[in-house]
Order: sequence, then C-alpha cells, then structure tokens
Amino acid sequence: MSEVVVSRDSSTSELDRLAELAEDVIRRARAAGASQAEVAATIDTGLSVNVRLGEVETVEHTRDRGFGLTVYFGQRKGSASTADLHPDSIQATLDQACAIARHTEADSAAGLADAARMASVFPDLDLWHPWDIDTTQAIELGIAIEDAGRAHAGISNSDGASVQAGQGLSVYANSHGFVGRERGTRHALSLALIAGDEDGMQRDYWYDSVRAAEDFISPKALGDKAAERTLARLGARGLSTRQCPVLFAPELARGLIGHLLGAVSGGSLYRRASFLLDHLGQVVMPAWLNIDERPHLPRGQGSAVFDAEGVATRDSALIEGGVLARYMLGSYSARKLGMESTGNAGGVHNLVVAPGAGDGEASDFAGMLRRLGTGLLVTEVMGQGVSIVTGDYSRGAAGFWVEHGRIVHPVEGVTIAANLRDMFAGIVAVGSDVDPRSHVMTGSILLQQMTVAGE
Repeated sequence: MSEVVVSRDSSTSELDRLAELAEDVIRRARAAGASQAEVAATIDTGLSVNVRLGEVETVEHTRDRGFGLTVYFGQRKGSASTADLHPDSIQATLDQACAIARHTEADSAAGLADAARMASVFPDLDLWHPWDIDTTQAIELGIAIEDAGRAHAGISNSDGASVQAGQGLSVYANSHGFVGRERGTRHALSLALIAGDEDGMQRDYWYDSVRAAEDFISPKALGDKAAERTLARLGARGLSTRQCPVLFAPELARGLIGHLLGAVSGGSLYRRASFLLDHLGQVVMPAWLNIDERPHLPRGQGSAVFDAEGVATRDSALIEGGVLARYMLGSYSARKLGMESTGNAGGVHNLVVAPGAGDGEASDFAGMLRRLGTGLLVTEVMGQGVSIVTGDYSRGAAGFWVEHGRIVHPVEGVTIAANLRDMFAGIVAVGSDVDPRSHVMTGSILLQQMTVAGE
C-alpha cells in the first residue's frame, strides 16, 4: 500500500482502504491456520507549532501509520505490528504473528471478544472537525496567545506557546466479520509563562483542548488565564504540618478519579493488585455521589461507539449512590475474573462525575471555596507516590491557603497524604465547575481531611 495523505475530503476513502487491507489480512491469517484474528490500523496526521518570545522555535508536520495484527491458534496468541503498510511489510507482520502464536503457551482467557457483543449501530458522534490552518496561521496564533499573556504587568518571561492540530483515522476488524471505522480530530492550544519578584520566580500555564477549533476559548482569554495563574503564585510559602480539608481544582480532581479507574480496571483486579479488590457492590463513596460512563456524547473527548475489541459501548453507572456498581473490563480480564466484558477494552469512554454534596446542593468554584472554609486548595501535584495496591497516597503539592472561603496566600513545598479509600469515602462535595478538556469530566472535589506535611 502506497504512502497515504489524509485530508478532509479523503478521510472516508482512506478508511475504506484501511478496512479492505484489514479484511484481506484477516482472510490470509485464517488461511495460514489461525482460528481467530484481529487487526487495528491507524493513520494520524498533524501540525505542531511552538513559538517563544515572538519567534518560531519548532514546526512539525506528522504523518504516522500503524498496523497491528493479533492471531489466535486455539488459545495461543501471537501479536506483531508495523508502521509500514507496504505489502511485503504486512506479510512479514503476518508471518511473525503466526510464528509467535505457534510457540506460545495456551491461555484459557485468550481470544476475541464474544461475537454477540460486537457493535452493530454506528451513530455519528460529531468527532470529525479538521482544522484548516496552515503553518503561517498557526505561528500567528501562537504569537497572539503569547502576546496576550506577556502583556500582563509582572510577567517577566515565557516558556512559549504551542498550537497543535491533529486528526486520526482508525479501523478495527476481526474474524467475527466485524469492521469498525472511526475518525476524529483533536486540537490544542497552550501557553507557559514566568513571573518574578523579590521572593523568586514562578511558572504556570494554561491550555485548551477541543475536537473542533471553533470551540477554543479566544487567544486573549487563554493568555490572560495563563498570566493570572502565574502571577497568583508569586509570594508562595510553605505551611506547618497539619490535618485539614483539601479542595482539588477540577484539572487535579480528574486525577483522583483516574486512581479510582486504575483500581477498578481488570488488569489490576485479576492480578490482585488493587485496594478495591472484591469491592463490587460495596459502598466506596458517599451515598449522594454518582459517576456514569457516557460513551456517546457528541464531540466528547472519549466518545466511541465500540471499544478496542469491537464491543458496543453503552451508558452505564460506575458509582451509583456511592456503591461500586461494576468493574471496568475487556474480554481478557473479564474471563480471568469469571465475568463479562463491560466494553472497556482500551479504557473508559467519557466518565461524568455528577456535581453535588451531602446537602444536595451543587456549588460553583466560589461556592466550593466557601465549603472548604479554612484549608488547602490544590492546583498542582508532583511525584508518583500513589499505590493502587494499597491505596496509599503521598504527593508533593502546590496551591493556595484558604481561610473563611477566601484565598489568603499561595502555597508551595508541601506534601499531601492519606489513603485513597479514606479520600473517596471522605468526599464532601463535587463542584459544578466541570473541566471539559478531558474524557473524565468532573468539577473540583472537596475532601474532608488530609495530612499536609510542611515545615
């Protein structure tokens, strides 16, 4: 297959070409003795521009291709991949996968997802919005964003602005006869700034990520936000060690939910490496809290009609009334656990954390600060001190000390610690200030208490 160039007009025909290639390779795998086979083929293209202090630093045009094949000889599995779609490379990939499978030990959980679970309806989720921006326009946009941020008094330097436009095509096909086509776009803008005073230098940033460029905030709004965040950190100081309420800003709160996902994902569970092992149907969060997977949201960051195995996705509760309603499983982990796939091979598709609190009222960010009262607002975490096995959580943090619902001063050089089990059970409120830039959609999250270790 010759080199392909993806454009707005050619996307459908390129998907058809990838699908034909996938189906042909599956037929050849079956002819080579495979009892089952599956193919994932992708084409990703993009433009990335970085500017700093009004000058171009980098311009990168990308065109990446991938082709992965998995074959099953009974319950012996072999996988191989290539970034070259030339017929000789595809044949070598097929030969490799078959050779691996013939020499692999049988695994009783190996095999395709159940044929009856394959997606059969393919609604348009409004994910395809190519951005018609050339290099010159991207440079001008990056400079405009940076100029907006640098215009603020007190901003002394810039780490640069970036403009990224990307689009991807993918096909998943298997020997059940399933062929799924997906196309989607992802675009991003970002800016990092530096401010300084007699107490030292501070750095912060802001970014926006969308499916359609028309949904971006304005260059000025992004520059202003990055500058405001950077300037707000000037004069940061430490705290004495204490226990207090902690409020995670929305962009940090989704990380907490990410730890929940890690603990209820099949790989952690069948390896018995999760602090939520055997917690299905048990209370793990407050009774007012609900978390739902919504795979079919238009323009959603994680929207998908089918998962990485072709299994149809559907709306489903993860946390219902504080109770862990289900795990997150692909077919392999489901078989290892004696359960059924939840359509989560490859991850979660749009997780929505419902705003609320024990008193039934949802609050915006200002309201969440009032709920916090006196405690720590966390806007940055550092380090990898989180154990999904034990639930122990200990990370470096920065943010702001809050008293009586008002920000008093910026904070740095502290560590926040607790156990995720207690953190989840101790959620006081989830804000309505939802961060839409991720497939995990949550507002700020207020925890009843953590240990803040400082001076």
